[in-house]
Amino acid sequence: MPLIGKGMLLTSMNIDEANEADFNRWYDREHLEERVAIEGFLEARRYVAHAANPKYLSLYSTQTLDVLDSPAYRKALANQTEWSKRNMAHFKNMLRVVARITISRGTGRGAALGLVRLRPTADNAGAWRDALQEKLAPGTRDGIISMHLLESEPELSGATAGIPAERNEGARDWFVLIDGTHVGAVSAVIAERFTGPASAPFPLPVSVGTYCLMWDLAKSDIGQG
Repeated sequence: MPLIGKGMLLTSMNIDEANEADFNRWYDREHLEERVAIEGFLEARRYVAHAANPKYLSLYSTQTLDVLDSPAYRKALANQTEWSKRNMAHFKNMLRVVARITISRGTGRGAALGLVRLRPTADNAGAWRDALQEKLAPGTRDGIISMHLLESEPELSGATAGIPAERNEGARDWFVLIDGTHVGAVSAVIAERFTGPASAPFPLPVSVGTYCLMWDLAKSDIGQG
C-alpha cells in the first residue's frame, strides 16, 4: 500500500519573499517534526511548486481520519509555539484540507507529484469514484509510481486555531495525487487523463499543478538525528 493510513491533511500556501527564509527554517526545524510526533500521525512530505499555485504543499498521513479530530491533534492546534504563530500569520492563499484516502494504487512514493483538484456533486460522486478506480492505475507507465484519491471532509477542513485557511465552495473537493520519478511523467498523465480528450467523464479540473519533493519525515525518523 503506497499510502499508509486512511487519513490525510493537505496544506498549501504562499508566503511573501520577505518572510520565506524564516518560513522554510520553521517548517524544516520545528513544524514537520512537531506534527509527525502527534499520536496517530505517521509521516509527512513537503513540496515546492514546479508549476503550481500555491507554491508550498505539505501532506500528512494519519492512521485514521479520526486522528485529525482527536484530543491530541486539537491540543497541538490550541498550543502553537510562538514561532508557529508568527509564520502562520504570514500564510497567503492557504488551503487546508482534511481528507479520507479512498483510492491508493501502486507501490512507493516519487520525487515529483501531480495534484489535480476535482469538484464532484452528490449526483456524480459515485460515478466519478468508479471511473477513478481505472484512471488511478499506474500500470506499467514509465515514471509513474503510485496514484491516489483524497476525498475532503468539509466539517474538518478550513481555518482553525489561528490558521488562516480559506473555506469556500470547494470544501468538498477531491484531490488526485500522482507520484512519479520526474515532473515530465506526472505532467503527461495529467494531460492524458484529466485535461485532454480522454478526461471523460470529468470536466476540466478546478486546478492542476506539479510539485517537487523537498523532504519527507516518518515517525520512525524522529529522535534518530
